[in-house]
Amino acid sequence: MENLLSDRINNLTTSQTLAMAALARELKSQGKDIISLSLGEPDFNTPDFIKEAAKKAIDENYSTYTPVEGYAELREAICRKFKRDNNLDYKPSNIVVSTGAKQSLYNIAQVMINDGDEVILPAPYWVSYYEIIKMSGGIPVEVPTSVESDFKITPAQLEAAITPKTKMIWYSSPCNPSGSVYSREELTALAKVLEKYPNIFIVSDEIYEHINFSGTFCSVASIPGMFDRTITVNGVAKAFAMTGWRIGYIGAPEFIAKACTKMQGQVTSGANSIAQRATIAAVDADPSVLNEMVSAFKGRRDLVVGLIKQIPGLKLNTPEGAFYVFPDVSSYFGKTLRGTTINNADDFSMYLLGEANVATVTGDAFGNPNCIRISYATSEEILTEAIRRIKEVLA
Repeated sequence: MENLLSDRINNLTTSQTLAMAALARELKSQGKDIISLSLGEPDFNTPDFIKEAAKKAIDENYSTYTPVEGYAELREAICRKFKRDNNLDYKPSNIVVSTGAKQSLYNIAQVMINDGDEVILPAPYWVSYYEIIKMSGGIPVEVPTSVESDFKITPAQLEAAITPKTKMIWYSSPCNPSGSVYSREELTALAKVLEKYPNIFIVSDEIYEHINFSGTFCSVASIPGMFDRTITVNGVAKAFAMTGWRIGYIGAPEFIAKACTKMQGQVTSGANSIAQRATIAAVDADPSVLNEMVSAFKGRRDLVVGLIKQIPGLKLNTPEGAFYVFPDVSSYFGKTLRGTTINNADDFSMYLLGEANVATVTGDAFGNPNCIRISYATSEEILTEAIRRIKEVLA
């Protein structure tokens, strides 16, 4: 029956992170003792002050359609957040609130990309970038990195990837899946390359901004010459443990913000009213309210990195942000373990699920076929047991 569906959907790849999470849930329902380290979702509860703001909004009857671009009060709060945290001077007319940062990214692709436009993707990249760009008629141009380069591209690599068809570059920092964080010096060096190509726009995905152990954070839009050509994407899902509230937002040049509002007006209209009112409380809060959660994630990172480094054949950097590690597992390719031949990262990830009952995600989904992604958004006890199982089945 697939021939009755559109080419668009038939050419679309299923999200591997969601697919692995669904498979883990299915195996759990069958009674298997599965530890799932596949989904990028904090295991903390939404802070109480945010929940109280949502309850207040319900009592105050915020139950009607919202403005397509978001409540004015929320867009003003987002402007304050951008100034406080990133030294970016956005106005409410530069802000569009969407149903999650994924919709923000989809809006951007739809309003910026024409058929045949090239979009540079430093690899590894978040799984949905590639498919969103492809679905919008664009051509993803992958720029490979490795564990040795801390999964960051160099100015020379960026320069070499640019062609007359290059329209945009999309990247995340802190990065999903590698956890790498670009420093101000590194972004400034990349910006110097882009100065020569004024028609190339940048999508800077900063959703993990506050889950950052490096001590500093730089928005590329704050680098001289980059503000008017950067679309800054953020949201409250990760830092405030609000994945299910579905609120993301952009700061962008006004003509792009207006175009995204026009697009959204024909698709979903305005985001959820109660979630928007709760988000005002979140973005107005001092980031220090997140210190306890960030500290817990840093402790887990140190634990997981230490344990994985004890497993022969796995290569690992020390990520500076987000809540993932991205070990290179390629030394196992071509080997046979417990009767299973490991040809690639897909095989490796499925082997861990079948033999260790641990769900991870193949790096192939993120544009790096040598790695797997492990999320450490769970307790230290569970992480210790998961890595013990992995070590055992690789012995």
